[in-house]
Amino acid sequence: MDNVDLAKYWFESADNDYETMKILYDNKKNTWCLFIGHLVIEKLLKGLYAKSNIDNPVAPKIHNLILLSQKANLEVPLQIREKIQIINTFNISSRYDDYKKSFDRKCTDEYTLEQVKNIEEVQKWLKEQ
Repeated sequence: MDNVDLAKYWFESADNDYETMKILYDNKKNTWCLFIGHLVIEKLLKGLYAKSNIDNPVAPKIHNLILLSQKANLEVPLQIREKIQIINTFNISSRYDDYKKSFDRKCTDEYTLEQVKNIEEVQKWLKEQ
């Protein structure tokens, strides 16, 4: 696949995961909702990486959103970067049982709604890039 095909693949996959995130949110599966929200942002960043790296469009096999945004050569404004830093924690917090219990307690309906809005804001900004 060339960089255009890879970017399209990542962007479409991010859109599918966004729909899953919304279903999980509607069904109050807050921890997994935010985990999938992390995937939405991760896949958008990998798509932007592919788009900007014509000679080597295969994104690195990492999940760190901060590092991915750097590797995608993005100049991320502070407000978006701060949201990405929070979203970045959802990968580990919801994946491993020792973190998951405390993350479950943190993921109230109010907190999850706030973070879904943050994910949507970052998603919108990334799609404009």
